[in-house]
Amino acid sequence: MVLVVMCTIGTISPAAAQFWQCAPYAREISGIEIYGNAESWWDQAAGRYDRGSRPVEGAVLSFAPTKRMRLGHVAMVSRVISDREVLLTHANWSRRGGIERDVRAIDVSAAGDWSEVRVWYAPMGDLGISAYPTNGFIYARAPGADVIPQDPASGGAERGQVLTFD
Repeated sequence: MVLVVMCTIGTISPAAAQFWQCAPYAREISGIEIYGNAESWWDQAAGRYDRGSRPVEGAVLSFAPTKRMRLGHVAMVSRVISDREVLLTHANWSRRGGIERDVRAIDVSAAGDWSEVRVWYAPMGDLGISAYPTNGFIYARAPGADVIPQDPASGGAERGQVLTFD
């Protein structure tokens, strides 16, 4: 019996067996090389990556810290559904250490600028009832790259700035 259990454990992939925190997982899947707690990602991205308020596939949505979520949260946009709905791939949200792929998130901000979102919560089988403040999106390309236009005066796209894509 012990041999059967040991063989089964050996077949579990490293990603499935790992307990993931949101920041290392977001870094792994997005290619955005920022380290530290999620709460620090927005500020660390300044000057290294473009930031803005428009969802783009592969971008990381940076959640601001709250009383219940003191270290913030980061999640990668796996698909843009509309200007107010995306699918996120992230870790450590509905289940401690677990990964969730392609879960729904909607912009519930009054201005439609992704400054407040609701996110799928598995135990409810629906969007969670809480709305979470966000800083915005961190784009996977460095400032000045062709994909995200940059305002030279500001050093990057800031909240509220309209981004245009070729």
